[in-house]
Amino acid sequence: MKLRTLSSIALAAMLLAACNGGPQRTSTKADDIIGPQKVDASSGILTPEVLWAFGRLGESAVSPNGKRIAYTVTWYSKEQNRGNSELFVMNIDGSDKRQLTHTAGHEFNPQWVDDQTIAYLSTESGTAAIWIIGIGIDGTNARPLDGFGSDISGFKLSPNRQKVLLAAETKVGKEVTDIHTDLPKTTGMVFNDLMYRHWDTFEDSTFSHIYVADFSPQKGLSNAADIMPSQPYDAPLKPFGGMEEVDWSADGTKVAYTCKKMVGKRYAYSTDSDIYLYDLQTGETQNLTQGMPGYDKAPCFSPDGRHMAWLSMERAGFEADRERLFLLDLQSGEKRDLTKNFDNSAGNLLWMPDGSGLYFIAGVQATFQIYRMALTDEQPTPITKGWHDYHSIALADGGMVGSKVSITKPAELYRIDMESGTETEISFINKELLDQLTMPEVTERWVRSTDGQMVHTWVILPPHFDKNKQYPALLFCEGGPQSPVSQFWSYRWNFSIMASNGYVVVAPARRGSTTFGQKWVDAISKDHGGMEMHDLLSAIDEVKQEPWVDENRLGAIGASYGGYTVFWLAGNHNKRFKAFIAHCGIFHAEMEYLTTEEMFFDEWEMGGAPWDTDNKVAQRSFSHSPHKYIKNWDTPILVIHGNRDYRVPYSQGMAAFNAAQIRGIPSKLLLFPDETHWVLKPQNGILWQREFKSWLDQWLMK
Repeated sequence: MKLRTLSSIALAAMLLAACNGGPQRTSTKADDIIGPQKVDASSGILTPEVLWAFGRLGESAVSPNGKRIAYTVTWYSKEQNRGNSELFVMNIDGSDKRQLTHTAGHEFNPQWVDDQTIAYLSTESGTAAIWIIGIGIDGTNARPLDGFGSDISGFKLSPNRQKVLLAAETKVGKEVTDIHTDLPKTTGMVFNDLMYRHWDTFEDSTFSHIYVADFSPQKGLSNAADIMPSQPYDAPLKPFGGMEEVDWSADGTKVAYTCKKMVGKRYAYSTDSDIYLYDLQTGETQNLTQGMPGYDKAPCFSPDGRHMAWLSMERAGFEADRERLFLLDLQSGEKRDLTKNFDNSAGNLLWMPDGSGLYFIAGVQATFQIYRMALTDEQPTPITKGWHDYHSIALADGGMVGSKVSITKPAELYRIDMESGTETEISFINKELLDQLTMPEVTERWVRSTDGQMVHTWVILPPHFDKNKQYPALLFCEGGPQSPVSQFWSYRWNFSIMASNGYVVVAPARRGSTTFGQKWVDAISKDHGGMEMHDLLSAIDEVKQEPWVDENRLGAIGASYGGYTVFWLAGNHNKRFKAFIAHCGIFHAEMEYLTTEEMFFDEWEMGGAPWDTDNKVAQRSFSHSPHKYIKNWDTPILVIHGNRDYRVPYSQGMAAFNAAQIRGIPSKLLLFPDETHWVLKPQNGILWQREFKSWLDQWLMK
């Protein structure tokens, strides 16, 4: 199932809830403050404990004069089983680094008020509130701004810094206890429509709303007003949207926001989000993307006030359509697709200072690069190149600052020369740990599939690789099914730790993978269990011919749709593999269709409902459900699932494990009662890595 990219604010909120037990942290004892962790890395090999000791770069923001950058870093404590983040500032060249906060709370979403003052969100006072801090050496002048009583999940200052947009949970409608007032302790939930749960939460009559308030560093917040009063809709969109889905007009008199204004069954079957324009003076709201049936999101006003850019998908009901960069002329009302000649999705929009064009990030050929494009020529030009994924960009004095990762390195901040594309690391959050490690070697190749199509494949070799030895190999099966097999860095599906465990990792960008054009993306829809399986098997069949791969010690691993893939391969691999691992995978496609929450996903991907016997497309799709092949299972399998996964309900994992047990297949079930589609708590994450390695070692290291 689709694993969408989390916005930095959405990720911060999820990590906060998962690792800090929610926003209610009031302790400020020194022992509760988590900083860089002491961990034994003397072996020089990446281990689960070392992986979780890395500092994790969060959001960043450049000062108005372009000379400094504020950013957050999160560290995790295995002992406390939680993490907390701190706020830092440094010069654009990486000099004069200062840690501004030292709290047991969670600091995130930094924004500059002026060149000497930063506003940010912190949970230190017990609720997530806006704090103000000067960039002095010790940061002891930090103080919260009063005037808004609820937790704030994100905020954005107006261009003149006199107003602020706030995202906050808002109760709309009644819960069971509001109706049955004599049952205040009941835990029952009553529903009469679809979308009663979504990804990792149940519908509880609360929605994320946008508020506009007066902002003063001295007086605090005042006159907060909900711009969506009594509306049962989320803005930003849950659970992945952040404040990139909201923007101020250049003159600060209007607000554009992303919202999907529908409920129940209609919401469950639709991808039609729109961009709405709210006028602060009149209180009127206008739909700017009426009649555009796919996802429209991330509005971004030009500095000169003439245009608004946003991301738009064309096809209704398809969540993985190409994200086009659209432009609205606010004077004439003309709309145009600026990337009609660019066959990949745009993201992370950033205007040039004079409004003549935009910068953006796009995934191309299994990497994510920075592009520039003038409005006049509509021809994207790459600024960067190389094996990496950029996550964010911002303009800075004399260039640009961006965060990037690679398969062998977690996120760091880099300064980028916009003419040459030269990148210079400036944050060095994890230099001390990385200097102690020998990381794997990353290689690439193109593999010919059974129909002649070429499949890009990363091949990651173990540290101290010796071509004269033989290694076991793992076939990585990507989720999505439409998502990139790029230079990503993950704290679960981490290619570096897999290779450091002594395995060759084979990661093909099979049909459905993004960054290779929309035709390649579209090829997997309504063909699950089809050509993408040939792509994967072609990749492992080619790499296993290498003298340094032991073809008798192959495993296949994957999560989400990658879990579907593993379950399918378990019944169709013709003795290739000796071990499988499937995390939150789809085992029974018909039951998945009925128990997931975003109904548009399966409706599009499968081509219809399983009971529609006249629909040959749907019937063919469901005929490939992995449970259909359980009679062929003959290989040990580890099944992992989170009980709070509502995207792929945990009963899918239980069914697969039960089937393996009934069939007498060596099998193990790892359940996390408190985890969702992800595994976010430190001790759970470390346990995940240990069980992952232990299972593979048991069956592939013999």
